[in-house]
Amino acid sequence: MAKKRLTDIAIRNLKQRADRYEVRDAVSPLRVVVQPSGHKSFIVRYRSPLDGKPAKLTLTAGISLADARKEAADALYEVEKRRDPSAAKKGAKATAATATFHTVAEQYLTIECGMRRDGDQVTFGKKIRTAPRRLADLERLIFPAFGKRPIAEIRRSEIVALLDKIQVGNGPVMADRVLAIIRLLFNWHATRADDFRSPIVRGMARTKTKERARSRILTDNEIRTIWNSKEPGAFPALVRFLLLTGARRAEAAGMTWKEIDGDNWNLPASRNKTKKDLTRPLSAAALAVIEGQRRDCPFVFSKGQKAISTFSRDKVAFDAATGMSAYRLHDLRRTARSLLSRAGVDADIGERCLGHALPGIRGTYDRHDYRPEMQRAYDALAALIERIANPPKGNVTSLRKKRPA
Repeated sequence: MAKKRLTDIAIRNLKQRADRYEVRDAVSPLRVVVQPSGHKSFIVRYRSPLDGKPAKLTLTAGISLADARKEAADALYEVEKRRDPSAAKKGAKATAATATFHTVAEQYLTIECGMRRDGDQVTFGKKIRTAPRRLADLERLIFPAFGKRPIAEIRRSEIVALLDKIQVGNGPVMADRVLAIIRLLFNWHATRADDFRSPIVRGMARTKTKERARSRILTDNEIRTIWNSKEPGAFPALVRFLLLTGARRAEAAGMTWKEIDGDNWNLPASRNKTKKDLTRPLSAAALAVIEGQRRDCPFVFSKGQKAISTFSRDKVAFDAATGMSAYRLHDLRRTARSLLSRAGVDADIGERCLGHALPGIRGTYDRHDYRPEMQRAYDALAALIERIANPPKGNVTSLRKKRPA
């Protein structure tokens, strides 16, 4: 068996032969195995502290020479402590092979989302906007099918069957949402397990992004209905505020009194989808909506001592009271953006009002905060909504031509 000081170049230059062969590192217990196919891997040979027999440990595939030397040193340390590193690795592989989908999901939510369970209460330590929704989808749609199954045994055909069932019962968009969660967990697990390969492949989605994009905006009659509704409470006020600001639903619903500074709403980066601080100058109409809310709670739009979170349930009640239907809260954001253009607001300022950054190189070099321009834009938006909701009387000119006498 050859013996030489291994380097990255030396390993790269090792040629394949008709038979498998090993090259031992001159300065460590590390060895390189070269297969007849040309494939190379790192191993360590030692005598098992359990029975004294020769043993071999194959190191992690694809690692660098420096990492391989470290793994080899760690393995020999285990031998010195009379622990067999090969047996430990086999045990870890066996544990990974039997890890259930539920176990992997819980690990992901705990490590990546900071999930904590206290009885029936679940909190998330990290501000990941979609974490609660992911948990809800897992518990309702995925755990019943895959929760108790070893994750390594879940096959592509089984995932397809689950997606088919969800598509029929809940629609293709929900099927894609479930697919995204499963893909996320499989890919995450693959980064932590030696031999796991995700069965997800391209082409399993049920819809295309362009097909899912909505174009719905509220009509003037619908805007008038919302604006002139006499329904009391925080949710109707939240709907009006979304229309006046174009803010995202979660941003506005989670707004606290501390974020209001005079005529400005300071949205912190931790609650902003773009992960940047954002200051929105508020129109007089938006401030009036805010000032109409109770102040015995930290949140502006509150139910009890908590921020509004039951959007679907509250919207059903609001729609029933107003006769509205077939729209989503996010459509208010699209409507606000369209109304900004209708009010003559420059496109760049309209995008700024929605919290979007200037694209490309302009966003890098243009550091103006556009606050005065945004203030004028929000005032123009509020004025247009008021004209739509309460059109001036006696200001309609007939276009019918008079007949000649």
